[in-house]
Amino acid sequence: MSAPQFRFVTLPSALRGTPAGWAREMLDDGEIALLASEGLEPINELAHELGQSAITVVRSEPTPAEQDQAVIEHARSMPLIWVAGEFSEQAQTWARARGPMTLLVQTSEPLSDAERRRIDRFVASLEPQSE
Repeated sequence: MSAPQFRFVTLPSALRGTPAGWAREMLDDGEIALLASEGLEPINELAHELGQSAITVVRSEPTPAEQDQAVIEHARSMPLIWVAGEFSEQAQTWARARGPMTLLVQTSEPLSDAERRRIDRFVASLEPQSE
């Protein structure tokens, strides 16, 4: 893979039960970082499913505001897909105001078909247009 086109931040459980290969294919042009609040075992299981020997983890923070800030710092200037159970007003305001494209997907469940299609459209919109 060349330089990643986007970052994808999520809890491991959001990818549980997705069609075989969907996450791996979606991440062909991106990089994943997992939120650690579910513990090490789900992170390890997902790393195996994705065929990765190492995986990035966003550090845990003591407050929701500080956790949001950790994800914001991780995003840097890259387009971002952020999957979480809920988004604070701070995170929503940041996502609307930043220059790089940002997709917030709010779910406490594994990603639904509609949410995966939404992510696929977002990723497709980042692909360079042929001349």
